[in-house]
Order: sequence, then C-alpha cells, then structure tokens
Amino acid sequence: MKPTFGQPVKEHVYLLRKGVYAIALNSTNDRVLTVHNGRGIHFLPGGGVEGNESDESCIRRELLEETGYSVTVGSYIGTAKDYFTSSKGEYILSDGYFYLIELGEKVQNPTEEDHMMEWVHIDDMERLFFYKHQVWAVRKAIEK
Repeated sequence: MKPTFGQPVKEHVYLLRKGVYAIALNSTNDRVLTVHNGRGIHFLPGGGVEGNESDESCIRRELLEETGYSVTVGSYIGTAKDYFTSSKGEYILSDGYFYLIELGEKVQNPTEEDHMMEWVHIDDMERLFFYKHQVWAVRKAIEK
C-alpha cells in the first residue's frame, strides 16, 4: 500500500494526477534541489507525464523546463499519494513517483520563467514544501 498524505474531503471527487519527481541531494545529503515560484512554496522538480512518455523522459523534460539542466536519472525511490486542493480550487490526488537524479550541465535557460532553483536544507522541508509526499520521498532517499 502506498503511503498517503492529506485527508480527502468526502463530498468532493478527486482528479488522480500522476507526477514524476526528481530528488537531487548535495554531497553531504543535507540539502535538496527544489524549484519555487517566488511565493515561498517549494517543490521537487518534476511534473505530469505527457502521453506515452516514460518516467525518465518526463524527468529529463521537466528538469530542462524548470532548471535548464540535463540530468542522469538514477534509482527509483518509491511512490506516494497526496490529497490537496489546487490554487484553482481543484481537488487533486497526486500519485507521485520519485527518482534520485544527478544534475548534469546547464544546457539552456529554464522555459518556465516563474520557477527558480534553490537548494533547501533538509530541516526546512516541512515548512517550505507544499506536498507532504515529497518530504517523505526526500527522507526515504536520504536513508538509501
């Protein structure tokens, strides 16, 4: 059974959305790469799978869009779900798949101009991350 975070509101139907997310840790495993939108909310880089895209292809595309870096996709960490309400008022069940990655070279400027990269200290994740299943995944990655 997948770890699940958040509590569904009973009278609402949730849209299931698969997402694939990258976990990049620094050499001492005390900082994780995030992107944020300038409003103080941090996320792991990644996002929704498009069409028949593989998890690895999704991570590569999303990292280019959000950071401008190429990546090497490493080991699979796990999957977890998170119930939340979007900023547009949509009820979403995020089905997150998490992978360790290594950043490669910066090959372009990010195409998502409202996303900024930031290395966040592990102790600040609970306060800064919107998605609790992403905090779970980072902690699990550190244990490996």
